[in-house]
Amino acid sequence: MVYMDDDHVMIDGVILPGLYKSIEVTTSAKVDEQEVEGSSVKPKQATGYEDATINIELELYDSPNASKEEKLITIQNLFRIKGQELPDVHQIISAHTSIRNVDQVIFKNLVSKEANNKEVLKVTLEFMEYIPQTIKARKKGSKSAGTASTGGSVNLNDNYTNYLQNNRGSAPKIADKTAASPAVDEE
Repeated sequence: MVYMDDDHVMIDGVILPGLYKSIEVTTSAKVDEQEVEGSSVKPKQATGYEDATINIELELYDSPNASKEEKLITIQNLFRIKGQELPDVHQIISAHTSIRNVDQVIFKNLVSKEANNKEVLKVTLEFMEYIPQTIKARKKGSKSAGTASTGGSVNLNDNYTNYLQNNRGSAPKIADKTAASPAVDEE
């Protein structure tokens, strides 16, 4: 039997080595259900989409270019190199994921399996779609009574609001430092 590496999926410019068994892309809609008192029917409200999940199954065989173990090292180094603490965001290039509008992913899970048939390593890769969140900054306005530092409104009693704005009093006066000190230096 002749096995050839396939070049269907590329991660950060690296072609995943191995014989492709399958690629699966799963997405679903986000739906909230509301409880309505006195009704057994729960109305549903669509609120968006879940991030896509991509599963790729590979079989790694020895080839003239690389052993199955070297191919697994290539995949492992994409997933996590020694000392790495956080997963990286990767660029995925594949006809299938392109059609599904997925181009950035996080390598979520890596499973490698060796059975008593020692000539093959089975590898399953799981990716999760990465959609960066953009946070818009706005200029901070002046604080006024009734607003917390987080920008949210705080319900304060009118008397307390009046106290904060007008009648807080003053700090105790500190004695003038130039006045004579009760301490005496003896020579």
